[in-house]
Amino acid sequence: MELQNKPHVKGTKALFKNKFMERLTRTHIAIPLVVFSVISTGLLIYGFQQSYITAVSAPLLFIGGLLAFTLVEYVMHRFVFHLNPKNEKQEKFAYTVHGVHHDYPKDKDRLAMPIPLSLALSTAFFFFFKLIMGVNVFAFLPGFLMGYAAYLWVHYMVHAFQPPKNFWKVLWVHHGIHHYKDPGNAFGVSSPFWDLIFGTMPKK
Repeated sequence: MELQNKPHVKGTKALFKNKFMERLTRTHIAIPLVVFSVISTGLLIYGFQQSYITAVSAPLLFIGGLLAFTLVEYVMHRFVFHLNPKNEKQEKFAYTVHGVHHDYPKDKDRLAMPIPLSLALSTAFFFFFKLIMGVNVFAFLPGFLMGYAAYLWVHYMVHAFQPPKNFWKVLWVHHGIHHYKDPGNAFGVSSPFWDLIFGTMPKK
């Protein structure tokens, strides 16, 4: 996805003529933050109650899930959200899932994935991780989901607020470069770590 038009500084754009479908594309940032915090807490409590996880294993698994999400975030943003469309259908898909965000980066209702879709994906991740690691999923998935929640909060703050005058400013600058100067680089939102590893840091 190349930067072809100057992003709009305000406003929004309808993606569907159907009002119900259009409403599904809009999510208040508080909803996923609360939903995934509750789900993560519930999974941890259940894991401890069933003795699936312990006070020693849970923190390690939780951190592992958190770090795993940062890699998934980078891969999805780089290779799915910024795919190069080969036909009209792919172009429409690319615009719907991410292109509209680049067109209207200040649209606060489109800074989070629709809840039905994010719940479906988190369910799929639960069974995928359970297949790989068994009952350890009850600590690993909460870390993964809270990684997603942290990503959402950082992404929201970067687009909704002015950059702070401290070390967190690097996230505002990094993501700002991706949106306004170099969309082919700087794919990390919650951290520039994987951009450093995979050579997609923007040129100074």
